[in-house]
Amino acid sequence: MNSSHNLYDIGKRITNLREQNKISQETLASYLNIDRTSLSRLENGKRKISSDEIKLISKFFNVTADYLLGISQTPAWATKKDTLELRNFIDENSEGGMTFDGEDLTKEEKEKVEIAMTQIFWEKLKKIKAKEAKKNGENK
Repeated sequence: MNSSHNLYDIGKRITNLREQNKISQETLASYLNIDRTSLSRLENGKRKISSDEIKLISKFFNVTADYLLGISQTPAWATKKDTLELRNFIDENSEGGMTFDGEDLTKEEKEKVEIAMTQIFWEKLKKIKAKEAKKNGENK
């Protein structure tokens, strides 16, 4: 994997996390002690991320450094059962191959679809777990 592609992927993950959590660039930049322009360049893959920034962003969004670096898409809070459910979700939704306009998707396109499905799965599961935690907290 070339480094510019990797920088773009890291930036995209940061953007996705920021937007999913409804955090402004200004807020995240302030937390990282950088200006908004630097964060924008980071999100667009035009600036390298430091190891300190990886640690801070991981802590801020409660994800692993491996997730940010693209080594793993599994959030830190996920259980073994959650990862098995994810695999089932992907398998069930990609049975019979993936096509568009009658043509099979390329390997790269299938990987992109799987990444999107994985992100959607974790977003939905996080909301479900938050609802369950709130419900359990109210019933005590």
